[in-house]
Amino acid sequence: MAKPLKICAMSKVTRIALVGASGLIGMSLIRLAVGRPDLRIVAVARRELQLPPGARMEVLLADPANWADAIAATNADVLVSALGTTWKKAGKDEAAFRAVDETLVLDCARAAKAAGMRQMIAISSVGADPMAKNFYLKVKGEVEQKLGKVGLPRLDLLRPGLLRGSREELRPAERLGMIASPLLDLALHGAYAKYRSIKADAVARAIVGLTREKMAGRFVFEHDAILRAASRAG
Repeated sequence: MAKPLKICAMSKVTRIALVGASGLIGMSLIRLAVGRPDLRIVAVARRELQLPPGARMEVLLADPANWADAIAATNADVLVSALGTTWKKAGKDEAAFRAVDETLVLDCARAAKAAGMRQMIAISSVGADPMAKNFYLKVKGEVEQKLGKVGLPRLDLLRPGLLRGSREELRPAERLGMIASPLLDLALHGAYAKYRSIKADAVARAIVGLTREKMAGRFVFEHDAILRAASRAG
């Protein structure tokens, strides 16, 4: 008796358009995708990237004014925004800071909507609140609200605490924070657990895990929820 033919369905490849690829989380996501046939990352950047060994991916170079066309050209399912500057790099200028953390993020979201993408995953910050007195957290909170009005089928907002990982740019305050974070994290419980530090690699795994979610809506992930999403990355 002949054995029945066994048909193996090919696993679906998720195409990710990545903006903010040169940063800590962007590079962590690129490294995570190395050797994974289920992930295809296409980065949109303003300059060439120093890619990690083994990375096989497309990088579309364009001026940010033309990123909408580049995002459309990625033919992606999901937009991941790891965009963000610092108060110091923005010259301590509110308009320069908003140009990246607000205007560019929202422009990318609208481009993803126009391109028919099903999902956007955006890196925000713990403590993001449009009513915050802290300018950084206020902007993050305002951007979260505005992203929710863009109209993408699914929006995932990740609010990590202090990110642990190696950066090209030396940030003394963050370095000190990373050294102290293991002790500080032990003291953060209950409502304060969301302020614990987290590895950038864990955030990258959470991004991958969230690309598998199909339910529409707006979802917010803080420390523990980010770790749970990371466990679904495979």
